[in-house]
Amino acid sequence: QLQLVESGGGSVQAGGSRRLSCVASDTIDGVCMGWFRQPPGKEREGIASIIDGITNYADSVKGRFTISKDTAKNILYLQMNNLKPEDTAMYYCAADPFLALTPAQALNSRGDFGYWGQGTQVTVSS
Repeated sequence: QLQLVESGGGSVQAGGSRRLSCVASDTIDGVCMGWFRQPPGKEREGIASIIDGITNYADSVKGRFTISKDTAKNILYLQMNNLKPEDTAMYYCAADPFLALTPAQALNSRGDFGYWGQGTQVTVSS
């Protein structure tokens, strides 16, 4: 069973940067993967996805966040730049080797991902 462990969260001032990592217990080569976040009191939303090197982003993070993965180390990354207070949320990585989605579909397919990490909190102060 694929296990995912996120790290890299913490507190940062607005305008700052943070890089999240998600270590997978098995190969992520060719696996549909994404980053989701859940702000306080709100639903979990997809913000970035990657499949076979093709990426997609939610409008709220486009141009500021970058998703990437190191298939040799089985790590998914989320580089977050120019952070804003509204980026404050619990961030989760998700994966599913059996999903056949486009990156755009993956952002809106939260319920289809079978494997999730425990989350890492990012808090952005103004």
